[in-house]
Amino acid sequence: MSLKAQITEDMKTAMRAKETARLGVIRLLLAAIKQREVDERIELDDAAVITAIEKMLKQRRDSIAAYEGADRQDLADQEKFEVTVLQGYLPAQMSEEEINAIIAKVVADTGAAGAKDMGKVVGAVKPLVAGKADMAKVSGLIKLALG
Repeated sequence: MSLKAQITEDMKTAMRAKETARLGVIRLLLAAIKQREVDERIELDDAAVITAIEKMLKQRRDSIAAYEGADRQDLADQEKFEVTVLQGYLPAQMSEEEINAIIAKVVADTGAAGAKDMGKVVGAVKPLVAGKADMAKVSGLIKLALG
């Protein structure tokens, strides 16, 4: 079953169980997927759906920081709930050790020597960890590895 089909089934399940909060998040996700399909006139595969989920997660995390900064814990809690629902559709996240191993291999393969090669390393690492790691965290680990 494709990821999009799984999300649709989860929407039906949430409707039957009358889980309105979860249903709202799933509908937002499906709307984002559908919008991208209509805009680009393509059928999204699992990788593209994961990309859409990651984009929504980044938006939610930014909102959480803004709401907590404005002392609006009620809104921050709603965004945190949405993050937990969305994360359920991502593949299992990689550990920091696994990410560091990939970074070390890419640095060795590309011959990266310092911060000036960061773009080259990020470009090579990104497809290997797509959907399995937060790219902000990966970027920080690459900076540490390159010194």
